[in-house]
Amino acid sequence: MNCDHCDGELVVFAVPADLREFAPDGGAAASLCANCLRLDAVEDAAATAASADPDPETADAADADADFSAVSDAFPSGRGGVALALLVGKLDSLALHRAAVETFADEAERAGADPFLTLDRLGGDDGVDPHFDFERRRLQFESLVS
Repeated sequence: MNCDHCDGELVVFAVPADLREFAPDGGAAASLCANCLRLDAVEDAAATAASADPDPETADAADADADFSAVSDAFPSGRGGVALALLVGKLDSLALHRAAVETFADEAERAGADPFLTLDRLGGDDGVDPHFDFERRRLQFESLVS
């Protein structure tokens, strides 16, 4: 799948039930463009089924399978990557999504990912061309959650 805005590769992932409150359209699956970093809801039957699974072991396995290497080598995989993908998708409207950004940052840290380091490295990745002023939003994020 490719992004409708820039034709970049889309990374499709399941959104865990406890993070859907702030996910695009409250959906069970989302996509992050590896180029412009747009976050969108998707209707992906496999991702939706995996994330809707009530069995915690299976749901954890779906989280662990999330692979964001197409976005950047600096991007973590698994649940931490899911939380960071959702966070990155909210950076373009940080003031409107403050609660979501704080939730995603906390969740990423609980999953063993470092949101500050990831954003720092993502900002220096030449393969990424965000649709918003990434450096400005990264600095705002740091002041928001510090």
